[in-house]
Amino acid sequence: MEFLGTTQTASYCGSKKACGFSAVPPAGPAPVIQECYQPYYLPGYRYLNSWRPSLFCKVSNAQSCQDEGAARHSALRLPTILPSLRSTLFCRYSPHDWDQSNQQQMRGAEASRLWASQVIGDSMRLVQDKEQLTHQMQEGACRNLGQRLLDVGFWKSELRYELERLLSESRSLDTVRKRLECAADEMNCPLQVALECLYHREKRVGIDLVHDNVEKNLIQEVDLVKCCQEQMRKLAQRIDSQIRDNRDAQHTLEKDLEDKHSAQCIDEKCLNLKNTSDCITFFHGVEKVDCSLSVPETWATFSNNNIRHSQNMRANAIRLREEAENLFETLSDQMWKQFTDTNLAFNARIAEVMGVKNKLQTQLAKTLHEIFQAENTVMMLERSITAKECPLKVVQTRLECRSQRPNMELCRDIPQFKLVDEVFTIDDTLQTLRLRLRETQNILQLLMMTKCRLEHDLALKAGTLCIDRKCMSMRKTFPSTPRLVGYT
Repeated sequence: MEFLGTTQTASYCGSKKACGFSAVPPAGPAPVIQECYQPYYLPGYRYLNSWRPSLFCKVSNAQSCQDEGAARHSALRLPTILPSLRSTLFCRYSPHDWDQSNQQQMRGAEASRLWASQVIGDSMRLVQDKEQLTHQMQEGACRNLGQRLLDVGFWKSELRYELERLLSESRSLDTVRKRLECAADEMNCPLQVALECLYHREKRVGIDLVHDNVEKNLIQEVDLVKCCQEQMRKLAQRIDSQIRDNRDAQHTLEKDLEDKHSAQCIDEKCLNLKNTSDCITFFHGVEKVDCSLSVPETWATFSNNNIRHSQNMRANAIRLREEAENLFETLSDQMWKQFTDTNLAFNARIAEVMGVKNKLQTQLAKTLHEIFQAENTVMMLERSITAKECPLKVVQTRLECRSQRPNMELCRDIPQFKLVDEVFTIDDTLQTLRLRLRETQNILQLLMMTKCRLEHDLALKAGTLCIDRKCMSMRKTFPSTPRLVGYT
């Protein structure tokens, strides 16, 4: 073990050296013994290797051997540092400091006890006074809540009576409103059908977007229905407005009644709350928030005004109900006549478009036959051109091979002339065939354009027919006369 305060270069950290005796000869080469010493560290000072104060150690010189050789080695060895005063590492305070600290703790404990006894006495008196005050305030609050419940009950009965009378008058006016709405709805149905027919006919494309008799009759039908509904709508607006006013008054009464019922339930709950209730809890800061919207005088005036407003609405509803009985049975014959005229115009237009479509289909069939012939011609010409390519390759290959003849054998003989003439003949034939192929392809392209135009026109006619037939399917039904006057 390394002594505290020593360095790693101390003499006992190296190899152990044996004392030399000249009288005893060594039996053989003595082995060198290496001993390892583990350093010792105090707690908290493991990594403070560089800090080694002289307070913890002292230097001591020791001589291990008495002979002259050992004396010479001892002169060269570093001084050994021995531990000293190890326990002084933890001595932070003196005994005087320790005595002062104990006396100070005892004086503080005595002062705390005296102050605590005074506070306990004052607290007992304060608790008794506040307990009596709290009990008196709770009794007063219960009396006030009971009186408030009586006031709320009176106004609840008044509001409930007026609400029943308003609901009775609203039901009578609602009967008239239902008849009026039924008649308006039955007139809106033909109007909606006519508008949808006009909307669908706007989807026609190109030349088929014609302002024909069908469109004129549809516009007349829309104008007629709107004209028939004009006076009825004026009265309907007044009745709707009055119904909304009645509903507003009803909602006001119901809201006031509901609020009073909620307030009554809340006040009853507050009246029944005791100190031993389970539902009580803390709501910190609630006393600082003032959510009041009225005082007792304005609270009573609010309910009285709601009742007077409901009475005025009932009087207006009676007058409108008497006026609404005279405007139900009007203009049903004119609507039926216009409906029939529009359907006849639809049938005539559908027959006309069908005739044109049949003619276009005939032209398309003839055009398709010509396209088939042209395509066959193009395929024949292409095959002929392809067939000429192989003979051209043969003759050109022959000419190339003959051009490889050596020296005087490279002669322009009759086969040479025939091969050259054959090349020109095949080239001329290919040019003629390609020219004819281009002409045929142009004709085929023209026929394809004609086919596209015919198909486009047929698609337009088909779309127009589909739209007109869809409109006719929408117009299969029409409201009866009793339904037009408000009966269901």
